[in-house]
Amino acid sequence: MKEQFEHLLEHFPDIFTTLGILLGGLAFGLVAKMLIFAGLRAYGRREDSTLTRSVVQHLSTASVVFFPVLAVSLLLPLVPLHPKAFEVLRRVVEMVLILSFAWGLIQTLDVIQDLLLSRYQLGSGDNLRVRKLFTQLQFVKKLAVSLIALVAVGLVLMSFATVRRLGTGLLTSAGIASVIVGFAAQRSISNLLAGFQIAFTQPIRIDDVLVVEGEWGRVEEITFTYVVLSIWDERRLVLPLNYFIEKPFQNWTRNSSKLTGAVYLQTDYTVPVDALRTELQRIAEAHPLWDKRVCVLHVTDSKERTLELRALVSAADASSVWELRCAVREQLVAFLQREYPGSLPRTRALVEGPALGVSGNEQAFALSQTKPA
Repeated sequence: MKEQFEHLLEHFPDIFTTLGILLGGLAFGLVAKMLIFAGLRAYGRREDSTLTRSVVQHLSTASVVFFPVLAVSLLLPLVPLHPKAFEVLRRVVEMVLILSFAWGLIQTLDVIQDLLLSRYQLGSGDNLRVRKLFTQLQFVKKLAVSLIALVAVGLVLMSFATVRRLGTGLLTSAGIASVIVGFAAQRSISNLLAGFQIAFTQPIRIDDVLVVEGEWGRVEEITFTYVVLSIWDERRLVLPLNYFIEKPFQNWTRNSSKLTGAVYLQTDYTVPVDALRTELQRIAEAHPLWDKRVCVLHVTDSKERTLELRALVSAADASSVWELRCAVREQLVAFLQREYPGSLPRTRALVEGPALGVSGNEQAFALSQTKPA
């Protein structure tokens, strides 16, 4: 066995030297990665650093590839191989290094996102500035990931002479190709341009409350081509970006999340409006969702059979104003039923003619009431 090994060393010394250098480089890179991230974890436990925790979480896996390959690339000039074999090995190491570096850059974007998330909270009450920032951040992040991946793949492909020659040939027909691609992908390009417009002019933002196609929901995600709206009943409405450039829609949180909600009541003409107004004030002051901005009651219409009353109340956001409106409606109706049942909607009918059981030419008038509407 020993003689066979010595025979291999005599006839193939370069191969074993190369393997030793490559394995040594890989081992050195792994050890360096383990030491660096062990130090980061220790620092993160001691200082409670968001940056350190995020770097360890997102960059640890990519570093397992990047550091060893980087160490191998530094030791590559020491490899005693034939020029052709050395060139093949150099290109393989170079491709893996480029791809692992691009992977690390993409993960670095997640680190930046974590830092912003730790500083700005989307869950706060009036988060207009935060929603503006995150809408731009989400679009820019997707664009940056696409560019990093495109550049990395391009660098890998351009390392091959055949691909470079092919690229030179393609450039000569770039004019015709651009026209063909423009016609074929005009919808995609328009969506991409709409994405830029939405990201920076911001007719909508992440977590905005919208009413679109008769549906109420929050903006959950904005991609290069479409917007995902989370409907209140946990459905998802997916719309192309162009929709928000070309068609009207309601944005309830464009400048602020504060809203005023209306409660309509149909009552009889005998309703005591002042008493109802006092009761509305009492209901609003007792409710924790009222933000003390608006609480008024108006007679907004007088119809043939009923009087229309409109109560306006305000709250901090769309969900709160919905709950407040429901509570005000329920308690005002209960107040009328309890204190002024005669003020609930009713229909009056005048019946003319001889009444049963009445002699002579007397006429009886009957007043019938319907159930409260």
